[in-house]
Amino acid sequence: MRLHRRAGRRPALSVLFVSATFGLGLTAAVSTTTAAHASTANVRPNKVGELDCNGVSRAQKPAKPSLQCVDPRGSDGGRFEDNGHYIGHDEPSVRFLSSQPGSGNDTTMTERLPVEPPQLPTANHPGSDTTHTFELTIAPWISTDVCDPNSTPMLPCTPESDANAPSASSPGAGAGFVELQFYAPGFAPFADNISCDNTHWCSALNIDSLECDVNGNCNPNCTEPVNFAFVQTNGVPPGPPSPQESDLASFTPNGHTLLMNPGDVITIHMFNAAIPGGHALEVTETDHTTGQTGFMIASAANGFMNTDPTTCAGTPFNFQPEYNTARAQNIIPWGIGPYMINDQFEIGHFEPCQAVVSKAIFTEGNFSDTYYQYCRGPYDTASEDPNLEAEDAPCYKFGDTHGGTAAPNLVTGCDVTFGAIGDLDYDGTPYYADWPDSTVPDRFPSTFLQLQPRSNGHRYPQIQFMTDASATEFNTNCDLNSGSGCVLPPKGPGNFYPYFTQAKVGGVCFWEFGNMRNGNTFDGDAQYGSVGTGTLGAFAGPIRSNPNC
Repeated sequence: MRLHRRAGRRPALSVLFVSATFGLGLTAAVSTTTAAHASTANVRPNKVGELDCNGVSRAQKPAKPSLQCVDPRGSDGGRFEDNGHYIGHDEPSVRFLSSQPGSGNDTTMTERLPVEPPQLPTANHPGSDTTHTFELTIAPWISTDVCDPNSTPMLPCTPESDANAPSASSPGAGAGFVELQFYAPGFAPFADNISCDNTHWCSALNIDSLECDVNGNCNPNCTEPVNFAFVQTNGVPPGPPSPQESDLASFTPNGHTLLMNPGDVITIHMFNAAIPGGHALEVTETDHTTGQTGFMIASAANGFMNTDPTTCAGTPFNFQPEYNTARAQNIIPWGIGPYMINDQFEIGHFEPCQAVVSKAIFTEGNFSDTYYQYCRGPYDTASEDPNLEAEDAPCYKFGDTHGGTAAPNLVTGCDVTFGAIGDLDYDGTPYYADWPDSTVPDRFPSTFLQLQPRSNGHRYPQIQFMTDASATEFNTNCDLNSGSGCVLPPKGPGNFYPYFTQAKVGGVCFWEFGNMRNGNTFDGDAQYGSVGTGTLGAFAGPIRSNPNC
């Protein structure tokens, strides 16, 4: 792998503001890939791929066993099961809303990536350990919705149209959910782990679809297919991105993967790009610190496909933004919670350990890796409750190089992702107060610093805080329809849940996340509101004005 070295020192906050403000006006990078209209050719699935993001397809082995997926809503409004497996996750989020034309299909965000503590992570005293970002959030991400007529509710979808929104008289148009995911350094390789390497951030465009009808009848062979491609400096996926053909190369960074340093200032632009023969969603990332740019276009020419809900075959497809605006009605019609333009942190996927036990082997192509199934230490002192977590896998030892394919892992720990679940007993690092509490690293990483997102120069005037932690709360019997038994923080030994803060830093208004108390905390966990009628199973606070400090 070619590593891109940092150019110069980390910018001061004043320089950050100048760089970020300039970045809001940047145009997209010139795309060097070709694109075309969606083909009508059917592509039969390979034996390995991503027909099911949760790894439980009856017809195909997963190319990567631990992807981060959307948490669908059951047809009864409750929890969703994929082939008999609960597959929920925990994803605190802030949603940005606007009725301004274009706000649903053209979004720009500028942020500074966290800087890690100088000390290695520790696993000795829960609540008093040194933590790194990869232990706290497995994938911070930015979202939007795209048209996919083959996805739930399997109805025609006109790109960039608010008429696609679900209503009292319509389940809405067929839709896929986009997660532009970021992966923190420290726990590689990505093929069966969290990070691209030990010193860089990387990112990928994920598009999840759902092959279920409105009555909840799903194809067990391809329930939640996912298109996946790293953001690349040349815009060319390192391997096939489609559910039918993705393989180990798809999840292995190469010399063109955009690598970013902790502390770099980056601008993200998500928009409907004009390409030869049509349009497709493009994401562009500009690193103002290094001067590098990467992008990815969700086009047929790049290998993106939607999935036949009956045969699981793929059709080369140009995914385009679903909505024109980001008004409140415009949501993904099948998720837990009202998602569209969101800034989100997937948590509940890491437990640091002093030892790991029960050896197993993961093999894909010519890559073979030893992992362990259970964590032992102060974070996990007893056997797992099989009604919550059957295991903690995949777990790896401190210093593991995975057969020489990665730099040594920085701590002994478990990802808690196999079986498509998270930390359902809430005993891992994310549920202790070991989150960023400063704009500079101390025992914890520095917090993300994110400027207000904009669309065509306009700020999003409204926000809504939400989290689907409700779906993971089996230990309090949380009812996703009534809200009975739904609590924040979740019931666990750490008794903590991270929250969003808006604060002035160096005279500039930023969004932060973690345990930050330097500005408006929106009452901490109370910002997420409650579970009840109209929240689609999630904790959801009221739609409120975006105060901009």
